[in-house]
Amino acid sequence: MVTRFLAAFVAVAALAVLTSVSLAEKDDAAGDTHSGVVVSAGEGKLTMTDKDGKEHSHDITADAKISCDGKECKLEDLKKGTSIKVTMKEKKVVKIEGKKAKR
Repeated sequence: MVTRFLAAFVAVAALAVLTSVSLAEKDDAAGDTHSGVVVSAGEGKLTMTDKDGKEHSHDITADAKISCDGKECKLEDLKKGTSIKVTMKEKKVVKIEGKKAKR
C-alpha cells in the first residue's frame, strides 16, 4: 500500500515539474511584456515607470528593436513622457514600442 502511494506521489510530482518547465519555456519563447512611460532614455539605458508608478531601469543592447509610432527609431528618440511597451526575452530587452502623446 505504501509502495503504491509512493509511486503515485512520485508520478504526480514528476508531472507537475514537467508541466511547469513546459509553461516557463512557452512564456520565455513568447517574451514577457510590460508597459509604462519613459523617464529617460539614452546611452544604452532606459528608465521608465510602470503602470503602478514604480520606476525601474533596463540596459538596452544594440540589437534591441526600437520603434516610435510604428517607425524605427533610436533609443534617444524616446522622450520623457512617451508611452512604451517593453518586450523581454531571456531577461534582455528585445523590443521597445513607443507611442508619443497626442497634443
